[in-house]
Amino acid sequence: MKKFPKEEYSIPFFKEEGYVRKLCPKCKEYFWTQNPDQETCGEATPEGCTFYTFINNPPTRKSYSLREMREAFLSFFEKHGHTRIKPYPVVARWRDDIYLTHASIIDFQPYVTDGIAPPPANPLVIVQPCIRLVDIANTGPTFGRHLTIFEMGGHHAFNYPDKEVYWKDQTVRYHHEFITKELGVKSEEVIYKEDVWVGGGNAGPDVECIVRGLEVDTLVFMQYKVINNEFVKLPIRTVDTGYGIDRYAWLSQGVPSCFHAVYGGLLDKIFEMAEVGGIDNDLLMKVAEVSGLVSLDKTASRLEARRKIAEIVGMKVKELDELLLPIENVFTVADHTKCLGFILSEGIVPSNIQEGYLARLLFRRAYRLLKMLDITDKLYDIMNMQIEFWSKDYPHLKEMQNEIMEILSVEEEKFKETIKRGGGLVKRIAGELKTKNIPEIPVETLTELYDSHGLPPEIVKQFAEKEGLEAEVPENFYALIAERHMQAPRKVEEAKLEEKLETTVSNLAETEHLYYQDQYMKESDAKVVKVIDSEYVVLDKTCFYPEGGGQPADTGYLVFEGNKVEVVDVQKVGKVIIHKVKGTVPKENSLVSGVIDWEKRYSLMKNHTATHIVNGAARRVLGQHVWQFGTQKGVNRSRLDISHYRRLTLKEVHEIEKLANEVISQNISVETSRMPRSEAEKLYGFRLYQGGAIPGKEIRVVKIGDWDVEACAGTHLKNTGEIGFIKIIHSERVQDGVERLVYSVGISALKAVQEKEEKLWKLSEILNAPLDKLDKTAEKIVKELKEANTEKRKLIKEIAERESTVLGGRPEGEEIKEIEGIKIVMRDFKEAIDVDRMVQTANQLIKRDEAIVTIFYGTDGKNAWITVMVGKNALEKGANAGEIIREASAIIGGGGGGKPSFAQGGGTAVKKLQEAVKKAEETLKKQLKP
Repeated sequence: MKKFPKEEYSIPFFKEEGYVRKLCPKCKEYFWTQNPDQETCGEATPEGCTFYTFINNPPTRKSYSLREMREAFLSFFEKHGHTRIKPYPVVARWRDDIYLTHASIIDFQPYVTDGIAPPPANPLVIVQPCIRLVDIANTGPTFGRHLTIFEMGGHHAFNYPDKEVYWKDQTVRYHHEFITKELGVKSEEVIYKEDVWVGGGNAGPDVECIVRGLEVDTLVFMQYKVINNEFVKLPIRTVDTGYGIDRYAWLSQGVPSCFHAVYGGLLDKIFEMAEVGGIDNDLLMKVAEVSGLVSLDKTASRLEARRKIAEIVGMKVKELDELLLPIENVFTVADHTKCLGFILSEGIVPSNIQEGYLARLLFRRAYRLLKMLDITDKLYDIMNMQIEFWSKDYPHLKEMQNEIMEILSVEEEKFKETIKRGGGLVKRIAGELKTKNIPEIPVETLTELYDSHGLPPEIVKQFAEKEGLEAEVPENFYALIAERHMQAPRKVEEAKLEEKLETTVSNLAETEHLYYQDQYMKESDAKVVKVIDSEYVVLDKTCFYPEGGGQPADTGYLVFEGNKVEVVDVQKVGKVIIHKVKGTVPKENSLVSGVIDWEKRYSLMKNHTATHIVNGAARRVLGQHVWQFGTQKGVNRSRLDISHYRRLTLKEVHEIEKLANEVISQNISVETSRMPRSEAEKLYGFRLYQGGAIPGKEIRVVKIGDWDVEACAGTHLKNTGEIGFIKIIHSERVQDGVERLVYSVGISALKAVQEKEEKLWKLSEILNAPLDKLDKTAEKIVKELKEANTEKRKLIKEIAERESTVLGGRPEGEEIKEIEGIKIVMRDFKEAIDVDRMVQTANQLIKRDEAIVTIFYGTDGKNAWITVMVGKNALEKGANAGEIIREASAIIGGGGGGKPSFAQGGGTAVKKLQEAVKKAEETLKKQLKP
């Protein structure tokens, strides 16, 4: 990591207050202190620089609850000229590079910090709920130094080249005044430790504040952008402070853990539920004092950390572990259920991708801990307590309470199903590892099983041990998994156009967007600015809409000098719009007329507006957890993918369709406007970002009355009535947690209805039943078919019993051989192929004599089949039906497989059937042991 020189940290405040710079001999970091006798940096770390000395001995003037500390922080900076800002969501939908808000500065990156948009106030103060799942392994064992969800206080100042607000010196002065005069901590107890901060694409030097062993905040002086691991100076210097409001509350109370300080009585109730009690308070205080030694990303294991603590407190490691493990599990349950509640309250549905993956990770880890505490039945009680507790400060939790509970219920059932399936999966993997003489399931396999199948490593370990294998689970397994999924994958640009043309058009003026000035404009005159490769044309202005936001590009023609050239694609590259043409290209600086395919454009406008309407309807029918996951507009039909935790019912689909058409019938005005980003967010909230992050200083807002409002760059109608009619054609689950609605509008919707109606008429004719009795007729036919199949199976069984009664006087085509005391019954079923009959006959034979192997086969002239069944005695002699079928079915040009006791295969090479049967017999002979 880059290091900054001493000058970056030497500020007037330190000199005035008598601070001296020293090097910590243990962690090798520089720090500033007023105490010349201070030997170490004063932070309780795994390196053992010191222990916590605030436990049962708080340095503040009084004790603060989390709510009181939050207000003290906000009020202090308000009094010093900062504007109080409401917290942003914990799901960072305004960002396209990360999923969760893990620091207060995330609220203002990259648009404010890069100078693209102004801040909502300058300077400002905020307390932001943050989520950091990379700390998940340390949540609990470190007694609260690490939390997955916490509150970060930030006072931020954005310094422009022409406007200085305040920088390093004043930042530290504000901080020192808050901690000493407001909270009452003695100045000589405040240590400042040098460090370098990197996060969210930005970086800068920072100082961390240490009080009695606890790091309580970080003051970052952000002045660089990180590009390819290089620090590039930014024109804007940002004061980025992170005050640990939870840690400050802990410091002020001096209680054993941060969980005690934050959760209070709620934590006590979880202890009671888990029947974890009778804890010696003095011992707990001693353990808390040295808990800074624990960091599971730096120590080999939990037990190794335990040994250090056990030696200090004078206990045996095992005894200490048995005491602390249930306590830490209660701590972690309190943390994880709060964190999960916040994530679910913002519309995240647990799944196997993106934010949903992180929500599922939290749920399954919390559920496993509840199981260890034997209180899985208390999950809903705990979540209800969390919602009641935190909704006083974050009311949206209460508003989403019912949906949170329903999502938890669905997720619990999915987890149980996963565990049921997991046993067989691990058994198969164990078998493969044993054949390779591998005694332990590798960490890579544990990771794959969790990523692909949702199986927690602890469950895999239990299954593996039953199969005689080991499975060592890394202590920081969940932290490693979370870190891999915290950032959104970078979008791969279409290099074929973007990279090729970006440099060429970078110096051109921005294309004027006529399609925004008048979305009903069908043609326009323009000047040719540039022609590239006799294929791409840049105009000074255009009414052609470029592809974007799930809306296809306009097509049409360029008309010039008697030529009519087809426009086959339109793309936006930077600030320039490029038209791809097919045929003769116009000359540069010449005038052209652009004519769009209006029928296509108008249909896309209808479909795009319909997407907003359907999304709003889905949210009203299914709940506020519904967010747009993806969309694609088409001319004849479109699709909308939404987040939802279960399959849609027909009733729900019909209700969504009904509400959407009611909006159309109301002829609601569709308004579009451009607004400063912060103003739009303040006015409409973060529901704006249905389609994902929108770049730029300003965003284009599309508002359909009180029905729906989104940031959207697409073309839209003037009112909803122009759509005419919406028909949802079908729905499907495209992946776990995502439902797809496919729909058509206008005439295309009418055609879709007529196509279904036509199918019903045909079905009515086939079944010879009127439309109004079609369902009853179909039910009757299905019932009769089931009864016929039942009768068929009964007859097949009777035939099989007769055919297997005597092993002499065989049916035609049957042959019996004996090898090593095992009878081989071979029968050619000829054209009378019925696999059920083959199986039933073989079953009856083996019931009578377990020293039998049946090889049954047949062909209908187009396909050939072979089935092999092996009795128990034959299995013990080495017969394996699966291996026999693999060898034989390859000859007839097909495939097959099964278990050692039964397998079947088939193929189209019917002329080679006898050769395949012979191969089956030869394979069996090799298998049978003397």
